Amino acid sequence: MLSQKVRKFVLESLNSAKKKEGWPPFDTKKIFISRPEVTQHGDYSTNAAFILAGQIKRNPHDIAKILLNICQKTNLKTKLFEKIEMNGGFINFFLSKEVYIKELGEILKLKDKYGQLALGRNQKIQVEFVSANPTGPLTIGNARGGPFGDCLANVLVKAGYNAKKEYYVNDCGNQIIALGHSVLKDDLAEYKGDYVNEISKNIKGKDAKTIGRKAAKFIIEKYIKKTVKLLGIDYDKWFFESDLRKAGKVEAIIRYLTTKGLTYEKDGALWFKSIQFGDERDRVLLKKDEEPTYLAVDIAYHLNKFKERKFKEVINIWGADHFGDVAGLQAGVSAIGFAGRLKVILLQFVTLYKGQEIMKMSKRAGVYVTMNELLDMVGKDAARYFFLSRGADTHLNFDIELAKKRTEANPVFYIQYAYARICSVFKKASLKNNVGSKHFYWLDDVAEINLIKTLILFPEIIEEIAKNYQVQKLAKYALDLATAFHKFYQDCRLITEDDNLSQARLALALATRIVLGQMLTLMGISAPEKM
Repeated sequence: MLSQKVRKFVLESLNSAKKKEGWPPFDTKKIFISRPEVTQHGDYSTNAAFILAGQIKRNPHDIAKILLNICQKTNLKTKLFEKIEMNGGFINFFLSKEVYIKELGEILKLKDKYGQLALGRNQKIQVEFVSANPTGPLTIGNARGGPFGDCLANVLVKAGYNAKKEYYVNDCGNQIIALGHSVLKDDLAEYKGDYVNEISKNIKGKDAKTIGRKAAKFIIEKYIKKTVKLLGIDYDKWFFESDLRKAGKVEAIIRYLTTKGLTYEKDGALWFKSIQFGDERDRVLLKKDEEPTYLAVDIAYHLNKFKERKFKEVINIWGADHFGDVAGLQAGVSAIGFAGRLKVILLQFVTLYKGQEIMKMSKRAGVYVTMNELLDMVGKDAARYFFLSRGADTHLNFDIELAKKRTEANPVFYIQYAYARICSVFKKASLKNNVGSKHFYWLDDVAEINLIKTLILFPEIIEEIAKNYQVQKLAKYALDLATAFHKFYQDCRLITEDDNLSQARLALALATRIVLGQMLTLMGISAPEKM
């Protein structure tokens, strides 16, 4: 990966500077290699001079001058860069043509394996997402985690992890009893809607708890599983809370915490000493009626994840309304010996717009927009892209009218059109996918170079997302690459009178199709060969 080569180059240059200048020992952990937002500042940049300034008590500008001089001398041997410049204390690096042309050749050589990393070392990791209560069809709000979790797990696999996708079914507790009363349509009914009427016709009985469990199973099979399939999600496992309870795992975890001296009784309830593990307050494990709380069940569930199923790391993707539950579960995970191995991502809310109208979402009121309805309106591809286009911590305004457009204004259409355009070129020219890379040095147009430099960022995008879970970067990168290709297609004729140039441009188009196709696959979006 090019960023790693640049980092290695910088660190070696720093060690040379240290020996030459007699600098004291310094820590390089906070030295970063980044991609400047302004192309005039190079392909990569480092903050090394600023990081070292505080450690060795020297002016950052002086450090940068020394480092620049050594980098330039070292580059005479490596020829990694066309030039290296200093800009206000930052050192900027401009890749040599030989380097990025060689990387472009790797795309054609490796094809769909390009960008595959060994970062995860096949480490077993779980991504749990959606996991909405089985009390009704999936709404837009609770389904946002679907594309996010699915895409994140796909990227983790690409980065070398053994990532598994899981849906946790909370089929016990008060909400299930409330569902039972709703099906019975008695005075304690809370949920409304056509689906409740349908269940009432199919499930009969008098006990709300029994009816509720049957109704939950009905909803999972009839509604939720079908919806996630329409969304293009294939879970590795559906895990049911009722299985935990039947196996006595919840009682077992409460006994374990009690024997460790981590519980106490107060006001008729059993409390967990979660303050001892960094929480702001202690939490109830058993209520007065001896019904376990969500936290008690969740701790048992995570013991199953870490101890029984041997996941090295677990990523839970929750809605923002679960913010108050994070600290308690983290405390519980620490108490059972797995501190630091649970990551929780909170997704902000979704507002659905149709023109100027905001569409409401509420299961209990019976007035909501289901994920199925959105898919009927805009299709899977647009739905997934728009859900992926914003970071987890950003509120999502979903514009239905934009998502339905089949024009360049719609980003998913624009990206897919780039892919289809390349396929069309090869089909019309009756070309096979065996164009070579030996003529890449003919490429020197600004649009060609920009497309190449965008393409070879792909492995770094995978690495970044695998480390920080910012899946919106993949959506943005896909749009950036499509934009670079459309510009290249507009400015550079692919079939020219010069056979060498034609071969080079066709090879560049093929490399674009390879990378663009991978990105669409990772996002769970189709790659149409014609539009």
